[in-house]
Amino acid sequence: MRLADKVAIVTGASQGLGEVIARAYAAAGAGVAVLNHGTPAKGREVVEGIAAAGGRAIHVLADIRHERETTRAVTEVIAAFGTVDILVNNAGIYRKRTIEETTEADWDDTLDTNLKGAFLMSKAVVPEFKRKRRGKIINISSVAGVGGFPGAAAYCASKGGLNLLTKALCLELSRFGINANTLSPGSFITPTNRYLREDAEWCAQMQQRTATGGDFVPAEAVLGAAVFLASAESDHVHGANLAIDEGWTAW
Repeated sequence: MRLADKVAIVTGASQGLGEVIARAYAAAGAGVAVLNHGTPAKGREVVEGIAAAGGRAIHVLADIRHERETTRAVTEVIAAFGTVDILVNNAGIYRKRTIEETTEADWDDTLDTNLKGAFLMSKAVVPEFKRKRRGKIINISSVAGVGGFPGAAAYCASKGGLNLLTKALCLELSRFGINANTLSPGSFITPTNRYLREDAEWCAQMQQRTATGGDFVPAEAVLGAAVFLASAESDHVHGANLAIDEGWTAW
């Protein structure tokens, strides 16, 4: 099993990409900490599903916007599993707003969750990674971190920042055997974008923009890359940004 005896933390793992990544890691042999905030019942359901499939998982409830919470969460995972090997910074929010509609609270919530949360979680795992001289940090970004989207100023800013955070972590941590890389999904099918998937005009615009003519793809399409970046097979991959986007960023 590609992740046998490893321990992974996946933030925002109660639904969407985080959930499918958490389940895939457990199926690949890892112990998984399903970390989320605000919907504890959903997080517990994912843990129960992993256990029913024969995997190992715990639920960790934490607000990644606050350092005291991220520090506690990592301490809790290490107490439960003995260590941590993989961090997937997946938790994120997106509020479709024009610049005039975007409130200060919208901006703060988006940047705090999507960017600050990834920074704080990474900071919290680095001491354990340095101690072992190995570890994987995988930041889930977006094509919106490479190209702009109307009605998404805060989201684009957060994902663009996440891309450069990954590069900075790569340059600082690679010499300790720590890999920091980014996955940039295009438009995946998740519960949070249902309203966009039901918008025929939006889907038509998407189809015109991708190289394949596709629009939304199943969340499971990210799993091969997510497992690869968490495994020993990616030990020499540092600072990369792997786009899974139907060719969106090839334009």
